[in-house]
Amino acid sequence: MKQSPDFKTADLYDDHGGGLNIATPGFQSFGALPAFFGQIATVKVHEDNVLVKQALGEPGDDCVLVVDGGGSMRCALVGDLLAQMAIDNHWAGIVVYGCIRDSRDVNAMSIGVRALGTHPAKSVKRGAGTRDDEVTFAGVTFVPGHFVYCDEDGIVTSAKKLTF
Repeated sequence: MKQSPDFKTADLYDDHGGGLNIATPGFQSFGALPAFFGQIATVKVHEDNVLVKQALGEPGDDCVLVVDGGGSMRCALVGDLLAQMAIDNHWAGIVVYGCIRDSRDVNAMSIGVRALGTHPAKSVKRGAGTRDDEVTFAGVTFVPGHFVYCDEDGIVTSAKKLTF
C-alpha cells in the first residue's frame, strides 16, 4: 500500500505562510491516504464526469486532479472505479468540489480524496466541461502546474513545490 507523505499543512503554513493559499474548510477526507500532494491538473464540469474519467485514464505522474464540480450536491463525480483508475495511472490524489460515491470502497483504497460529501447518484455522461484551466472555489484559485497539499488540517496551494 502506498504511504502518505510526511508533511503537515500547519507546518507548511508556519514555514511558508505568505506564499500559500488556504482553501476554506468544509472538505471531507476519503481514501486510505490522509495526506497527499502534487502538481495540480484541473477539470471543470457540472454534474458530468466524462472529463474526470478521461483525465484519470491518462498517466497522472503523481499529480492531483482538482475537479471543480460547481459545489453540486445532486450527484457524484467520482466513485470507486474512477478512484481505482487514478491509482492505476499514478495520480497522487483527487480534490472534488462536489460529491463522491462508493465511499466505503474508496476509503479502503490507497489514494487520498477530498470532497464536499457523498451522494449515491451517478453523474450524467455528456462530456461537457473544460480541462487544464484555472478553477476557483473555496476561496482559492487552483492553477494547473502549481502544487496542492492536503492533510487532516486542510488544503493549501503554492506556486512552487515546497520542501518538507
